Amino acid sequence: MKKVKLGKSSLKTSPIIFGGNVFGWTLNEEESFKMLDELFELGFNTIDTADVYSRWADGVPHGTSERIIGKWMKARKLRDKITVITKGGSGLQPGGPKDNSRDYLTGAVEDSLLRLQTDYIDLYFTHFDDGETPVEEALEAYQKFIDTGKIKHIGASNFSAERLQKSLEIANRKDLPPYEVFQPEYNLMVRDKYEGKIEKICSQNNLGVIPYFSLASGFLTGKYRSKEDFQGQERKIFTEKFLNDRGKKVLKSLDEISEKYNTSQAGIALAWLINRPGVSAPIASATKSSHLKSFTQAAEISLSQDDMEVLNKASKPEEDTKK
Repeated sequence: MKKVKLGKSSLKTSPIIFGGNVFGWTLNEEESFKMLDELFELGFNTIDTADVYSRWADGVPHGTSERIIGKWMKARKLRDKITVITKGGSGLQPGGPKDNSRDYLTGAVEDSLLRLQTDYIDLYFTHFDDGETPVEEALEAYQKFIDTGKIKHIGASNFSAERLQKSLEIANRKDLPPYEVFQPEYNLMVRDKYEGKIEKICSQNNLGVIPYFSLASGFLTGKYRSKEDFQGQERKIFTEKFLNDRGKKVLKSLDEISEKYNTSQAGIALAWLINRPGVSAPIASATKSSHLKSFTQAAEISLSQDDMEVLNKASKPEEDTKK
């Protein structure tokens, strides 16, 4: 499978990165191992996780996703063949206080290394900006890990354009390690969190871009088309908001283009991201073997300019259409 370079870093990845948030949440350990085996066999070599990924609401231990990935890599003896991405700074659970202080991040990195059962992390992200810690403090913490080889590259996720720009400027001015990859929420339904200022900064600084929620938490698979479809679904809180006129236009466009290529709506949605300016590789999750088919479809499909324009128009944010 053709590999994609992440910005100016030395990292290369498969064209789609697997989102490890499902490990320990919607997939137990046995199911996670099966999914990881199938991914590797298909040629997908990059896994994105975070220290907070687990079924925290039901008491599953903090860091369960990392533990599962680490146990799998050790059992299969595949550490040198897998690109591992993880994150810290999000606090003890999703939605809690963020912390990018030197002491917190130092402990977070060491804990992730232990859970992943590895002596290095390929790409480590500041998960969220806490808005208070001086940006150089996080970079100084990472400097020590980079110097010892425990972290190979660093990235930023969910930063504002202002804080991302400031981080890059200070890294350059103070000779600190710069963020080389950015991870925004970005998909056909959520475009404003990347397009515009963030996209420009990433382009100007040759940052790799790996969007998360690439399928809008499953909405872009086409399986959610009425309120009844959300009943009993884990992802209802993430996806129900997209069931509006704009969402229906996007699904209609995905239906038409997927029929044209005899492929899935998810495959088309991922292919759109792969073809967007500046995007290196989207992050996507799967819970069933059948879902992985959309990964290979997206990696192989070459959308035409007309196809891209249809999707761009259908997904254009409502405020843009009023201008």
